[in-house]
Amino acid sequence: MVSDAPLATATHSWMPSSPCGPGCLESIDTVGGARVAARLLGVAGLLVSFPLLNVATPQRRREQLQRRYAHALLGCLGMRLRVVDNRVAARNVTEESVRTDLVARIGTALRRDDRGVEIRPTRTGYAPPATGVLVVTGHIGWTDVVALAAVQPLGFVARADMVEWPLLGNLAKLMRVVPIERERLRSLPDVVAALSARLAAGDRMAVFPEGTTWCGRAYGGMRPALFQSAVDTGTYVQPVRLRYLDTHGAQCAVPAFVGEDTFVGSAARVLRSRGMVAEIVLEPLEHPGLDRRDLARRCEIAVRGDERSRHGVAGTEWIEATTTRVQDPAPITDATEPRNTTAGIRPRAGVRRRAVALFRGRGRDASARRSVGSGQ
Repeated sequence: MVSDAPLATATHSWMPSSPCGPGCLESIDTVGGARVAARLLGVAGLLVSFPLLNVATPQRRREQLQRRYAHALLGCLGMRLRVVDNRVAARNVTEESVRTDLVARIGTALRRDDRGVEIRPTRTGYAPPATGVLVVTGHIGWTDVVALAAVQPLGFVARADMVEWPLLGNLAKLMRVVPIERERLRSLPDVVAALSARLAAGDRMAVFPEGTTWCGRAYGGMRPALFQSAVDTGTYVQPVRLRYLDTHGAQCAVPAFVGEDTFVGSAARVLRSRGMVAEIVLEPLEHPGLDRRDLARRCEIAVRGDERSRHGVAGTEWIEATTTRVQDPAPITDATEPRNTTAGIRPRAGVRRRAVALFRGRGRDASARRSVGSGQ
């Protein structure tokens, strides 16, 4: 067990990076030392007791237990959970009288007046039991895992060294986290295969396609690689908007795990905070389609909407999130794979493609050769 998580260093050209750092973090209302100590004891008590109760609980009741524990853990961290469901009811998606796929099964559990309003986390989740779904969202910090699990228990694709972290390491093992080593590009196909197997088995899985943490005001592009698991297994994708609000309802970056931050420093900042809210918005489900890049674009639009990537606390510096995008490592290549361009999503302009190619240092000729080789 380690006290601090080591900083990731860029070891290849596809290594995700973020410009966020200490300048993105702001001060909000805090609690006293006694409250911080009480919260820390509560967190420790939950993490110690959870493995024992989880084993003693019958299988059919474990999901409810896990959800309650995640919700309680979020409370011990000083946060409340707010869930907003924007998913479309099944009758607005299909005219078929009988349909057993994920959209229909979720739709029957939601009333029309449930959409777009705050709900209790126990009323709904990402998917019915034993139904695989891929949950995608932006990545802000380690508290994202707790907030998402408080809505409904699910597995994660997370950095491999997370199992060695204090407090969260044992929890990661119990959740059967699929480890990913971003420094080892060759391991990516194995990660996609493991994720596909979990989805095919009916597991709910969450991924952070940005590949690294951002402050929440600024964000990166969603990398297509892990979306291949949804395409291969025909699994629906659940886009989620995740943000943290302070006691006044303004977006805050206190939970952000960015820059030179350490786990101990980040945890201390979260435990001292007062009145934070973890807000999770469930957007309409996305069909996997046949093209992981198209699926990634659709999910990015669903998660970000018209929101602009804003860097810094003052919000006066706007950044173009797409400048952080890099070439998809393409763990599974199929030159004959048809492209499924969704209506309403404009293809990238040629000028922009050339600019991105130059930014990668490959030039126009290399870009053309790559396009021919990939069948695009």
